Amino acid sequence: MPSLSACLRRAWPALVCAAGVVLASGGRASAQVVVDDIADPKAVKGADGVPEIGEVPDGTPEELMEFIDGLRTKNFRPTSREQAMAFFKQVATTSTTVAEKILAQSKPGDDYYAKASKMKLESLTMLGQLGDQQAAEDAAAYAESLVDSDDKQLADEARKMVLVGEARKVFSTGDVEGAGKLVEKVGAMLAANPDDEQTAALAVQLAGAVEHMPGGEEVARTAYESFGASFAKSSNPQVQAAGKSFEGMLRRLSLPGNEMEITGTNLDGTPFNQKSVAGKVVLVDFWATWCGPCIAEMPNVLAAYEKYHAKGFEVVGVSLDTDRDALEGFLKEKEIPWTILYEQPEGEGWQHPLATQYGITGIPTVILIGRDGKVITMDVRGEKLGEQLSKLFKDAK
Repeated sequence: MPSLSACLRRAWPALVCAAGVVLASGGRASAQVVVDDIADPKAVKGADGVPEIGEVPDGTPEELMEFIDGLRTKNFRPTSREQAMAFFKQVATTSTTVAEKILAQSKPGDDYYAKASKMKLESLTMLGQLGDQQAAEDAAAYAESLVDSDDKQLADEARKMVLVGEARKVFSTGDVEGAGKLVEKVGAMLAANPDDEQTAALAVQLAGAVEHMPGGEEVARTAYESFGASFAKSSNPQVQAAGKSFEGMLRRLSLPGNEMEITGTNLDGTPFNQKSVAGKVVLVDFWATWCGPCIAEMPNVLAAYEKYHAKGFEVVGVSLDTDRDALEGFLKEKEIPWTILYEQPEGEGWQHPLATQYGITGIPTVILIGRDGKVITMDVRGEKLGEQLSKLFKDAK
């Protein structure tokens, strides 16, 4: 499965990744595995450039599983997202049929029963993700039927998928109360098995998604506190690392109305001195040159800087770039006038100390600080920045 750090920075739909469904699992039906194995662009292709998998043969459970394994040897390299999705759909449809044939020949406790059940659940979920509403409903119903399975692993997988289905409804309707109930359910699962990476990834995704729901800040705080306590008890290093990041997220959620400590290194190598911006209105902007939304926001920030800088407005950019040359080239080309903090990361750019300190999981993240050093708001992208600054400088001359 993807690392917790990777899942941490994905949008809510990646919960299907955390739950181990087809795109992210290492299972036999994994479309991702199929794509990774694609090597020969000269392979014979079917309609619209997508090879036909063919009909599912009859056979024993073992023979049918071997047929699915054979999909991995198909030499096909998609040339577009559409081709890839069409092939994924074939794989998922075929895998569903194979799973049902195996299930018809087996019963709970048999060697292939659990494998086929999981493959069916994953494949239906994949089809649902590709827009097949009936498959999505079938996946939800099938997951419900498996939550009481005697096979603990299969039951756990099913429970996660049920939660994913519930989550889609919660976030599509903006149901904050429902999000709170989800937090309780995931918290109970995590407390029961704090070493499980899939449940931990599910928790990470849920907490981050709730935080970005309108009105979801308090539920998010509860999630970070609850999940973080379980992460701290885990003996799994990856899960423990996620718990440490939650400490930063809680620190960030507590910023409004409180002072924010800004530390780091200027591009010239000197330590940043927060006293240099004391008594001023400060925008702290976590960004990177490779971040499209960050670059799109730049003209807005630049316009605000030019309008209010002389009146006491400062910007402190915190770059999460890994390529210093690219950063310096960008700053020179765009003539960015404000302070930029930068640390050469030993690993991912997200490991900038200040980003870790405040649990930054997505950029651009902007934080507006008042003259008294206390955070006013973290919701100042786009027109909201100008609206806030016009209020703060209405009496300035």
